[in-house]
Amino acid sequence: MFHIKRTGKEETLQIKTGEVPFLYYPRLLETHLVQHCFTTKFGGVSKGHCASMNLSFTRGDKEEDVMENYRRITQAMGVDLKNIVCTDQTHTNQVKVVTQEDAGKGVIKAKDYTDIDGLVTDVPGLVLATFYADCVPLYFIDRKERVIGLSHSGWRGTVNRIGKETIRVMKEKFGSHLEDILVAIGPSICKDCYEVSMDVYLEFAKEFSRESLEEIFWDKQNGKYQLDLWKANELILLEAGIKKENIVITDICTCCNQEWLFSHRATGGKRGNLAAFLSLSM
Repeated sequence: MFHIKRTGKEETLQIKTGEVPFLYYPRLLETHLVQHCFTTKFGGVSKGHCASMNLSFTRGDKEEDVMENYRRITQAMGVDLKNIVCTDQTHTNQVKVVTQEDAGKGVIKAKDYTDIDGLVTDVPGLVLATFYADCVPLYFIDRKERVIGLSHSGWRGTVNRIGKETIRVMKEKFGSHLEDILVAIGPSICKDCYEVSMDVYLEFAKEFSRESLEEIFWDKQNGKYQLDLWKANELILLEAGIKKENIVITDICTCCNQEWLFSHRATGGKRGNLAAFLSLSM
């Protein structure tokens, strides 16, 4: 089914095939602490530009089809639909601590929070959910304190270091230590596909050193730049104190693989939403 275009020699992500296929990180599974996935376009019931595994209620899809998609992906993962907690993504760097009272918010009950792009919890069974069509998912696992985080990092979230903010919340609220945190940078748009304008470069120039800018931007000499969000988030995580060996970087670009992953850039915005899920095992 899948002809996967990868960006490197090391295959950090694998695909679980079946009626509802999804991507996963063997490195995260090796912790024996979590269930997780990154969805594909396949295995759902949505139609048209949302076909078929769309997980957003705001892309013009039928609500009953989106709900059926949630039922299918949670069954494939082996988690409880009633325990999903969704972000309210508006490209902020705000991170919410999730409790059992939040179970179901965004899917089977209304959210009572806004402007939340990251979620952190220590409650087993809760399923953190964030949404994508080129932006960067960040998965966090504290292997000692049994704390997880999941954050959405587009270019605005990256400029404002949502990865570092997620780590701060894990440390302050749950006593996490940097050496115990494993982070995966998830499937998203690669540097070769992501052209940005001068205004984006200038926003990064306010926050990043000259040396960092040279690592994450390629000047096309026409007022446009290629931006490496994977490297930018890696630098943020290293700056926050995460060990390099505890950072797993994706090898799959959403835009390069638009036939089986939703890409905003590739479709001009006419698309559904992929999702990242992360749950502490019971």
